[in-house]
Amino acid sequence: MGVADLSQQEMCEAPHRCPVSHMCAPGRETPCSHVGQSHETKLAICRDLEEIADGLPSRIDRRKCLIVASTLVPLLRQSHAYEESCVFPAFADDVVHRDYRLKTIERLRCEHIEDECAAQDLTDALMSIGHGQPVTNPEALGFMLRAFFEAMRRHIAFEREHIFPILSERHAQSHN
Repeated sequence: MGVADLSQQEMCEAPHRCPVSHMCAPGRETPCSHVGQSHETKLAICRDLEEIADGLPSRIDRRKCLIVASTLVPLLRQSHAYEESCVFPAFADDVVHRDYRLKTIERLRCEHIEDECAAQDLTDALMSIGHGQPVTNPEALGFMLRAFFEAMRRHIAFEREHIFPILSERHAQSHN
């Protein structure tokens, strides 16, 4: 059983099974809770983006466009900063696999930059639509939306399937 199979409460009750328990401090949000909530919020935004794409060109929820546009970039910046300052150092902390993990972290950091740039482009387009501008090229916008939310879903899946299980295994080994 990996970290993805445990709830935050279960990990907090058994800190020896938590890969990031060393980052927990009284009065501070737990890393697993922070990343888990961030993933869920990002996945909800992906669902919203998919609904917007599915509604093109004639069924556009302009209010939803404004809501997503106002939350997307700040959410990504906050979650990426947290991952890079808390999760990535824990992942890199392995003498045997350090070079491989540093390459993985570098790739993920590049994805963060690409995601933030794409999110800014989406924000601009969604803000414009939300304020009543017509969708001049629904095919291009649909492609842009789908490319973004699929990339975000893949990034989250990678973190859940590879980063956190490795952290969990390493942490469990260090406490045996």
